Amino acid sequence: MPTWTLTAHSLPLRFVWKISRNASSSKTNLLLQAAGHGHTGLGEAAPNVRYNETPELLSQQFAALQAHGLSDVATLAGLDALLAARPVAHALSFALESALVQWLAAQAGQPVWQWLGVPAPAPAVPTAFSLPIMEVGEVAGFLRELDMQRFELIKIKVNQAEGLDLLREVARTLPGHSLLVDGNEAWPDADAVLQFLEQAAALPGLNLRFLEQPLPAAFTDHYRYLKPRSIVPLLADESVTDAADFADIAQQFHGVNVKLMKAGGYRRGIELLRNTRAHGLIPMLGCMVETSVGIAAALQISALADVHDLDGFLIVKDEPFGLVTEAAGQLRLLA
Repeated sequence: MPTWTLTAHSLPLRFVWKISRNASSSKTNLLLQAAGHGHTGLGEAAPNVRYNETPELLSQQFAALQAHGLSDVATLAGLDALLAARPVAHALSFALESALVQWLAAQAGQPVWQWLGVPAPAPAVPTAFSLPIMEVGEVAGFLRELDMQRFELIKIKVNQAEGLDLLREVARTLPGHSLLVDGNEAWPDADAVLQFLEQAAALPGLNLRFLEQPLPAAFTDHYRYLKPRSIVPLLADESVTDAADFADIAQQFHGVNVKLMKAGGYRRGIELLRNTRAHGLIPMLGCMVETSVGIAAALQISALADVHDLDGFLIVKDEPFGLVTEAAGQLRLLA
């Protein structure tokens, strides 16, 4: 049986991370370890306030699992049974499964991707990099300082009020660069999104490839109206957590951004990515603000996605674990 431990890590960020619903200059993530028989597995939980997850809640849930038999868990079936009896936040569920899968794969002498039965990740995986919401006058300097042109795809976090101005400045500074706009549910209705897209299309130098989750997830009828009218592919994020009716999602979106923290585990994340492709949708693999522990875990299944947004560890100041490197916008696993 492995020994399970959970440790909180306060992570200062390189810059203020502002999206449409909140802003922060640091994050507290939880590192979960399963160790025994000469092997160690690591998992990371990045609590998501969108789903009412907090470090305190996840720590309480982990303590409750320890009190109800976590020390006896050494198989995925055992973990499943425990979590069925005592459900926890998706981020903690993923950390537990990730640590256990790594531990089991190490015992089997296999890389995680092979143990999971998925194709091997590419030696280098291109990632998008995100521009948070900021004052328009700061954009050009931010893009230059972080050398963001090295990334094939730049994600721009926007809100309804300032989104167009941010796009205009990015297009002016890096004309023709491929952009993904992420609204994080900021717009009130489909017509407002269509108006934004019409105005964006007129911006000189703009190369908009994707629009991610512009409306609240509950606005399913608005998404059905918006999809055939959108000039760019729509990507689901908040609309897909660990469960999704893909026949319905396919009527609302052109693709799905799957995040393992939201899926709650490797197996569900793999299933979501495969269902996305099976329904003719664009499979994208994303992340939260995470260390290289979480990003390394995601890279193990990266071959299942066509688009990768795995920049979370690049937002962390002095990232502590060094399991992934980035050069020229490409990610490489070091372990």
